[in-house]
Amino acid sequence: MAQKNQFYVVWNGKTPGIYSSWAACKAQIEGFPGARYMGFPTRTAAEKAYKAPYEQVQRERPPGKGRNPAVLKRVGVPNYHSIAVDAASSGNPGIMEYQGVDTRTGQRLFRQGPFPEGTNNIGEFLAIVHGLAYLKKKGSDRILYSDSKTAISWVSRKKCNTRLEESENNRQLFDMVRRAEEWLRTHTYTTPVVKWETRAWGEIPADFGRK
Repeated sequence: MAQKNQFYVVWNGKTPGIYSSWAACKAQIEGFPGARYMGFPTRTAAEKAYKAPYEQVQRERPPGKGRNPAVLKRVGVPNYHSIAVDAASSGNPGIMEYQGVDTRTGQRLFRQGPFPEGTNNIGEFLAIVHGLAYLKKKGSDRILYSDSKTAISWVSRKKCNTRLEESENNRQLFDMVRRAEEWLRTHTYTTPVVKWETRAWGEIPADFGRK
């Protein structure tokens, strides 16, 4: 069983440093535009990471544990001519952000958030639509990976079927949802949206490392 994170590194926040609880980390990133942070199971791992640039740590982070060789044999290896998207939320609702990366290199292609009041499913939905728009604009024939069956189904139906209610705190996020739904209704795309096989390949490369 994988170790849970006990320490959090904040590279870009109110006060960068190493924090020994999610609550302390959250206080440093909440409401801070472009916050960059990541969780680690030990202080040693956190201290080592803090000495390196965030982008390097994100790129070199090993894939998640719990991979199943039988599933890998069945599904094969990922198609690295692709991008991967993911979202993370510190609650339901909670602080949410999403990003897209190059599957092979881990290079970040886009990132949005943190948003003060969102859900993981909303983030996953927005990440897929953002990725589709990104690839269409680039004229790229790469595929797109997401590890969220829910978000993939929402995109297929062109509707973010969230139960979260709109409020003053999340109005910006809902505006983005409406724009994403409109983009799906008014644009065509040929990019295959494929489920990332976590049991075979570990955590998706776009994972935020909060687990």
